[in-house]
Amino acid sequence: MARGRVFHDGTLSDPRLDHPEGVAIHPDGSVWCGGERGQIYRVSADGTTLTEVASTGGFVLGVGFGPAGRLYACDLAHRAVFVVDTATGAIERFTDGGHRPFVAPNYPAVAADGTVYVSDSNEQGVPGGGVYRFAPDGTGGLWTTEPLNFANGLALAPDGSSVYVVESFRPGVSRIPIGADGSAGPATVVATLPDTVPDGIAFGPDGGLYVGCYEPSQVLRIDLGTGAVTTVLADPTAHLLCHPTNLAFRGTELFTSNLGRWHLTIIEDWDPVT
Repeated sequence: MARGRVFHDGTLSDPRLDHPEGVAIHPDGSVWCGGERGQIYRVSADGTTLTEVASTGGFVLGVGFGPAGRLYACDLAHRAVFVVDTATGAIERFTDGGHRPFVAPNYPAVAADGTVYVSDSNEQGVPGGGVYRFAPDGTGGLWTTEPLNFANGLALAPDGSSVYVVESFRPGVSRIPIGADGSAGPATVVATLPDTVPDGIAFGPDGGLYVGCYEPSQVLRIDLGTGAVTTVLADPTAHLLCHPTNLAFRGTELFTSNLGRWHLTIIEDWDPVT
């Protein structure tokens, strides 16, 4: 398995890193995440400095960068997606979901053209919700109406042809094709992950799909060509990895948030192809 270490320990820092759920990489290499009281944090590229840049005043879940370094943040308390100007810290509400308001907006994935996809987990134990799609100006709404079993992390295929979505209580990962007109095709299951609660996903530089598991505390890799699932890193003590949720790559370095603790983890010194 790969080797991991704590990238930034915010257990006793000021400000404190408050149970980060989402994680994203800024173009300058800094690492951004959210907190359970709505904090938007920036961690310096070397992991030494933590700054609170902004706050929604709610509960931030997934975060993701779009064009021009704009950070999108899903907020569970406000049932909305916010956008943060990372240069100034200015924050504004991007959308409440449109014609079908969000129940539990969980994760934003932003395409190169600024199109924003958002998962909605719906009520726990009640399949529904789905994936939303918005133009850069915030217009749009529910994109696929197929009931998903706790839609969670999202990842855009590297070629832009589809959206991959975690269904935490399936448990597994499904693929939704993006039509030529932008419409959603039928969802198909690409992997089932028994005895886990998958949460976040990210494509690696090797083309594999990496999965952060809230339970047990581990990161998996799915080979989409063969369907093989392998373990990248597991932590039975739940300290280095403690309910890891979302993932983000910086080159070959893989970062995970840890909803169960107060730090970010970096997985490095590994060959992602093997």
